[in-house]
Amino acid sequence: MTNIDQLRKWCNGTWLSMERGDTTIDDLAIDSRSIELPENALFIALKTNLRDGHSYVQDAWLKGVRNFLVSHAVDVAQLPGSNIIEVKDTLAALQQIAAAYRKQYTIPVIGITGSNGKTIVKEWLYQLLNNHYNIVRSPKSYNSQVGVPLSVWLMKPEQQLAIFEAGISQPGEMEKLERIIHPTIGVFTNIGEAHSEGFMNARQKINEKLILFRHAKQLVYCHDHAELNECIVHYMHHVKGGRSEETLQLFTWSQKQDADLRVSDISKTGTRTAITALYKGKEVSITIPFSDDASIENAIHCWCVMLLLGISSKDIKTLMALLQQVSMRLELRRGINDCTVINDAYNSDLTSLQLALNYLDQQRQHNHHTVIMSDILQIGRRDLDLYAEVAASISRRNIQRFIGIGPALYKNKASFRKYKKLRSIFFKSTADLLKNFHLLTFDREAILLKGARVFAFEKVGLLLEEQVHQTVMSVDLSAITHNLNVFRAMLSPGVKTMAMVKAFAYGSGTYEIANLLQYAGVDYLTVAYTDEGIGLRKAGVKMPIMVMSPDATSFDRMIAWKLEPEIYNFRSLNSFLTIAQTLQVDKYPIHIKLDTGMHRLGFNEADMSELIKRIGESPAIHVASIFSHLAASNHKEYDDFTRQQGDLFERMSNTIIASLTYKPLRHLSNSAGIARHKDLQYDMVRLGLGLYGVDDTPSVQGRLRQISTLTTTIAQVRDVPAGDSIGYGHNTIATEDMRIATVCIGYADGYPRSLGHSKAHMLIHGRPAKTMGSICMDMCMVDISHIPEAKEGDSVIVFGPGLPVTELARQAETIAYEIMTSISQRVKRIYINEE
Repeated sequence: MTNIDQLRKWCNGTWLSMERGDTTIDDLAIDSRSIELPENALFIALKTNLRDGHSYVQDAWLKGVRNFLVSHAVDVAQLPGSNIIEVKDTLAALQQIAAAYRKQYTIPVIGITGSNGKTIVKEWLYQLLNNHYNIVRSPKSYNSQVGVPLSVWLMKPEQQLAIFEAGISQPGEMEKLERIIHPTIGVFTNIGEAHSEGFMNARQKINEKLILFRHAKQLVYCHDHAELNECIVHYMHHVKGGRSEETLQLFTWSQKQDADLRVSDISKTGTRTAITALYKGKEVSITIPFSDDASIENAIHCWCVMLLLGISSKDIKTLMALLQQVSMRLELRRGINDCTVINDAYNSDLTSLQLALNYLDQQRQHNHHTVIMSDILQIGRRDLDLYAEVAASISRRNIQRFIGIGPALYKNKASFRKYKKLRSIFFKSTADLLKNFHLLTFDREAILLKGARVFAFEKVGLLLEEQVHQTVMSVDLSAITHNLNVFRAMLSPGVKTMAMVKAFAYGSGTYEIANLLQYAGVDYLTVAYTDEGIGLRKAGVKMPIMVMSPDATSFDRMIAWKLEPEIYNFRSLNSFLTIAQTLQVDKYPIHIKLDTGMHRLGFNEADMSELIKRIGESPAIHVASIFSHLAASNHKEYDDFTRQQGDLFERMSNTIIASLTYKPLRHLSNSAGIARHKDLQYDMVRLGLGLYGVDDTPSVQGRLRQISTLTTTIAQVRDVPAGDSIGYGHNTIATEDMRIATVCIGYADGYPRSLGHSKAHMLIHGRPAKTMGSICMDMCMVDISHIPEAKEGDSVIVFGPGLPVTELARQAETIAYEIMTSISQRVKRIYINEE
C-alpha cells in the first residue's frame, strides 16, 4: 500500500494542492480513457511530441480521478478535492517513482534485452515457470521509457519472480531503465538491425544495452554471436563502477564452442525440433513444437534461464514440449447476426484481461457487450479473491452479459451474481457450452472471447464468427495508429488531423477504422457520401464527420445525423440553405470547397464576392472550414504548380475570412503534402492513403507500416502435362510438365483480371508463384512447380509481407488506391490490434 505523499517524496515533487496525503495509489494512469478505479489512480500528465497529457487532466477529473502529477501549474479551482503534485518532468518523475517502488522487493528479477525475441522469451519463460513461481511480467511489449515503469508498478508482495523486457532506440535510455528494472538475472537475446538508426554502429548499441546488467548477478547469452560476445568480454573487464569480473556470472550457450550449455545437435522433424546439449558433463535434451530458427534460439535462452534457476532437466523437458505460440494481438472479426467478435489470443491473466476489456469498451458500434471467459489458471491467488476482483471489474464497465467457463468460475458464480445489472451464465467446461450453444442468443453485440488455451476457445470462435470466404484481408489496427503518429510527428504545433474513411476506408473497413481513429483523437473524419456517414453514426461514432460528395436530396438526413456537407458551388449552397431554413437550423457547420487548380469541384476566385454575400445573408450556416485539393503534391517536378495552388488558396480563403466575424479552419495538405510542403499545413491536414501505409516520399514510406495482408488458400493442386492448356481461352499452354495450384481468389474479389498470364505472382511458402492463364471470377491458377512442399489448404499471400500492395499495383499498371478500394466486401476482414 503506497500513498500519494510517499510518491511525492520519491519524485521530489511539490504540492500544488493537497486534500489527503494518505490516499492510497493503486494505479498509475497515463490515458484518461481507460481508468477503471479513478479514486485510487494517479493520473500522470505526460508530454510527448504528439500530445500533452495536461490537455486531458480535466477529462480525468470528470471520470473521478482526484490525484494528479503535472509538470506545470494547472487551474486548481477546476479540480476541486484533488491532490496535485508538480514536478519538472512527469516522465522522469514516473521513472523515479517506479525505481523507488522496485527497491521494496528482493525477489529475483529477470531483465531481457536484445534486438529480437525479447517478448517471446519473456512470454515463454512465463509459460515454463508459472508452475514453479507466482510471476509478474511486462504486459505485451511494454519495454519503453514509459512501458517499463508501468510494468514494474505491477509488482505485488505475493509474487516470487519478475520478468521484464527493456528496449531502447538511442544512447542514454538504458541507464534509466536499469535503475527501474534492476535485474538480478539478465538475458541478451541477440543483436540485429532493429532500432539501429539511433546508434553509430552495432558495438555502441550492444554496449548501451549491456548497461541493463550493470548490477545483475548472472547473464545469459549465445556465445556464437561474435560481436556480442566480444563486447561482453570487453565489458567484463571494463565494467562501469569498478565491478570485479567475479561479480557477474556469465551463462553461455553455443553450437560451435565450449559453453555452459554446449548444443551438440539440432534435428528438425516437421514442425518439431529436438535439441541435444551437454550441461555439466551430462547429456540433456529438449523437444519444442517449433522448427524455425528464431524459435529455436528463443527456446535455448529459456532453457539456460531454467537451468540457472535450478529447474530439473526432467521438468524442463516436459515443459518445453508444451510450449505454445505467443500471440500478442487481439483479432476483431465479423460475427454471426451482425455481431463483432474480439478474439484475444493473448495469455489469460488479470493484466491482459484489463487490456482486452479496454478494447471491448471501444466497440461503440454496439450497445450490448458480452464477455465469454475461461478460468484464469496458475496465478497464485485464492480463487475467491481472484474472481471477486474480476467480477467487480466487469461490473464497472458497459458489459451486460458474462459467460464463465471452467470449474473455478462455476464454483465462484456468486461473485458475479451479486451484481444485478450483469447477467451471468456459467458452464463447467467448453464442451458444456458447445452442447448448449443453441440456447444462447447473440445478436448485434460486441463479444470478447478471453480464454486460457487449454479451454480450446477456437471452437467457440468458429460458432460465433461469420463463415464467409476463404480469402481474408487482415487489417493491422496498430499499424494504422503507428502511421497516424508518423504524420502527427511532422505537423506544426496545434495543427489538427482529418482522416479519410471514404470508400470503405480504402477497402479496410469503415466502422472499425473510424472507431480506432475516434479513440486515437483524430479531429475530423471524412466520407464521400451521406449513407457512409449515417453508417458511422449508427456505429457509435460521435466525432465531426464531413461529407465530401453530398447529394442535395440527402441534406435533410445529413442534418438529422449531424453530418457536415462540403459545399462546392452555388447550386449545392442554395439546396442546403433551402433545407436548413425549412428545418429551422441555426449556424449549421458547412465546409467551403475552393478550386485552386485541380478543376474538379469548388468555387472559383470570381465567385468570391457572391459567395461572401450569400454566407453573410444566411444565419442558418456556419463556415466550419475552407479547403482545397492539391493536385500534384507528391511530384517534385510540379512543386511550382503546388506553390501556385497554395498562393491562390491563401488569397481566396483570406478574402472569405475577412468577411466573417469568426475564423474557420483551413486545410489544404493531403498525406504527401504534409512532408513535402510543410508551409501548407494551415490549421488542419487531411490524411488519406498515407494513413493506410502508402506514400510516394521514400523517407516517409520507409517509416510507414503496411496495414493490410490479403491471403487466400490453395483449393486444389494438379499436375499439368506439357502441351495442355490452363484456364479459359485455351491460350496458356504448358511448355513443360507443370504443377499448378488453383487458389480461392478471382476478379470478383478485387484481384485484377489484367494480372493473369504470368503478369503477377503470389507468395506460397515465401516463394513467388506466377499466375497462369486468365484470372477467373472466383479463382485463379498459379505455378508451383518449384514449390514442392505446397499442398491443398496452404495459405497464399496475395499482398502483404514480402509483396507490398504497391508492387501489385505496379504489376497491374495502376495505383495502390485502386487495388485497395477494389477488394470486394465479400472478402472477410479480420482486424488485429497488437498494441
